[in-house]
Amino acid sequence: MAMAERSPHSSGHVVRRSLFYIFTTITFLFITSWFFILRSTGRPHFIDHKLFPSSIIYSMSETKNSEPPQEYSIRNSDSEAPMFHDENGPKERDISNCDPKKATLKVFMYDLPPEFHFGLLGWTPGEAQVWPDISARVPDYPGGLNLQHSIEYWLTLDLLTSRNFDRAGPCTAVRVDNSHEADVVFVPFFSSVSYNRYSKIKPPEKTSKNKLLQDKLVKFLMDQEEWKRSGGSDHVIVAHHPNSMLDARTKLWPSMFILADFGRYPPNIANVEKDVIAPYKHVIKTYFNDTSAFDDRPILLYFQGAIYRKDGGFIRQELYYLLKDEKDIHFSFGSASGNGINKASQGMHSSKFCLNIAGDTPSSNRLFDAVASHCVPVIVSDEIELPYEDVLRLLQVLHLCALFGCIEEGVLSQTN
Repeated sequence: MAMAERSPHSSGHVVRRSLFYIFTTITFLFITSWFFILRSTGRPHFIDHKLFPSSIIYSMSETKNSEPPQEYSIRNSDSEAPMFHDENGPKERDISNCDPKKATLKVFMYDLPPEFHFGLLGWTPGEAQVWPDISARVPDYPGGLNLQHSIEYWLTLDLLTSRNFDRAGPCTAVRVDNSHEADVVFVPFFSSVSYNRYSKIKPPEKTSKNKLLQDKLVKFLMDQEEWKRSGGSDHVIVAHHPNSMLDARTKLWPSMFILADFGRYPPNIANVEKDVIAPYKHVIKTYFNDTSAFDDRPILLYFQGAIYRKDGGFIRQELYYLLKDEKDIHFSFGSASGNGINKASQGMHSSKFCLNIAGDTPSSNRLFDAVASHCVPVIVSDEIELPYEDVLRLLQVLHLCALFGCIEEGVLSQTN
């Protein structure tokens, strides 16, 4: 099909129907997570701890100067209520409570070889084994900044556990074995890990592993009955890192992409008509036991990170020179290496407003770092797409500023 024919309307009602279903399901999962992020007491509750017994939820940064990894057991303690517990329903669940026929969204997931998913995390499968035994241990996702694009990992785990007998959760997205019964087809390729870890060519190889995997994925999908049946319009592919799927995206464009933003996509490949903008996983520490009042926070406005960036990120250096000497404003260079994440956590936890400035791309995980810090986000970006804007009324709790409007002296230093 010629590029000129690529129209957001070409997928027809199938895409719109599928988009509605996947949008609804993912929205539910992340809204629930946000409620727990915003709680100021207790342990992390990002997912139901009953889903994955005997494992560690989060891998921490592997840098030498980082603090020792803090282990969060996924097994629920007796004192903790399940994340999705229905107080009006039975506490003991059986599989009939999550009959795929009654699910909000029925999902067919390809059994891709492990090299496309958990094999990228260092997991070694047994003979003829496709998926890890998550009842024993869940392979860890890479730590540090890798975590911000980990939605591919969480969605795959959610589907793998969707029919567990002991799963204490609502019957929303459930994996089905017959693709003819499915509303959407999920492609479990960890594209962000593939880019972050395997995009460099290692001599004597001529091609990176990341590109080889994309080529294999395209060939696999084009050969599948499911793809041929719909032209790919009911397929869901996660490409959350802005540089992931660089080679395959031009061939797999009819599918629904789950993205961080549209910054590096032409509109005939990705657009708001067919694709889903999903939140980043926040990197800084969630602020538990927060007893501070808004006026008690000593820092008015906070930013720490890379200041000299290309594309829309030029605004960072403009704002740096404008704000660096302002009273009660912290605007400085910083990185995630060393003790950078801990310092940023302390700074954002002490701030009234937190800057989320366009960098190489229109969005960043700082918006979600701010939410986890109970700090009012101030977004400086022209092209940002906020996740789930028809459900999460983010504009009611954040400040949004156009690039050139924010350069006007005094606009940010007088935030109120």
